[in-house]
Amino acid sequence: MTAMKQFIFEESRPFASCHASTLVSLEDGSILAAWFGGSDEGEPDVDIWCSRRIAGQWSDPQRLAGEPGIPHWNPVLFQGDNGILYLYYKVGHTIPGWYTRVIESRDGGSTWGLPVKLVEGDVGGRGPVRNKPIITQDGTWLAPASLESEVWDACVDISCDQGQSWTMSEIVPLRHEELRGKGVIQPTLWESESGRIHMLLRSTEGSIYRSDSHDTGATWCEAYSTELPNNNSGIDLVKRDEGKLALVHNPVSDGRLRTPLVVSLSDDNGASWREWMVLENEPGEYSYPAIIRNDDKLLITYTWKRERIVFWEIDCG
Repeated sequence: MTAMKQFIFEESRPFASCHASTLVSLEDGSILAAWFGGSDEGEPDVDIWCSRRIAGQWSDPQRLAGEPGIPHWNPVLFQGDNGILYLYYKVGHTIPGWYTRVIESRDGGSTWGLPVKLVEGDVGGRGPVRNKPIITQDGTWLAPASLESEVWDACVDISCDQGQSWTMSEIVPLRHEELRGKGVIQPTLWESESGRIHMLLRSTEGSIYRSDSHDTGATWCEAYSTELPNNNSGIDLVKRDEGKLALVHNPVSDGRLRTPLVVSLSDDNGASWREWMVLENEPGEYSYPAIIRNDDKLLITYTWKRERIVFWEIDCG
């Protein structure tokens, strides 16, 4: 195994704070990353920014989406199987009242169309809330979604026409009356075999939760706790091979901590996990990871102290 770590940008940057990165590998060999940045999370000057990695070097950050006076949140890059590159993101002054916009690129992110609402009349944020959609074996697009109000719930948005329309799944069953906190949000998805979909979830309960579907995400079993600690912060995973998964997460139950940040592996479809690589272990915030697979490489981005975005390239071949 070989691994390489980079800051996407250094101390000189056009925003004070940044968070919630996403990345995609493109056909030309470049990598595009995006995040939100501004004076602070939730402030009206927060926009969506991006950078492209070509031949090992990252470009200067460029504003990708923004509107004066309204906060932008949680970008998600996704390469469709229709040749279109999508950027989904949230817009709104409060999380319960935010909604999802999408822009499209047909030239690998060199140029982008105008933003449109993902679902007309959306309040609360349809489509991917933080992590990337997946394309199932039968071609269905599944976007990991959640709703944040007085309680937290998870679901998926389902598209059978390559993103032209979306239908919300049933809410993942959860016994809220037995919880100490609000619930679960921000799923990350994988498919183990045709129609069998699984999610891991950020929770307020000190551990990562899981739910499973046998009908391509339309319905879900009651969410249940796993052996994995969770600090009520974001997680993300990618399928490496049949039954093999790689998960990036903070392996602590204390919601006040967002360190360390590690990669854990499973060889049995998420039934058990082993810590594999420590990405960060110093004091500070290292959080909201995104992970994708590019051939034999794992590509990861995450927040570094709300000041920078880190990129890792790990060759597992």
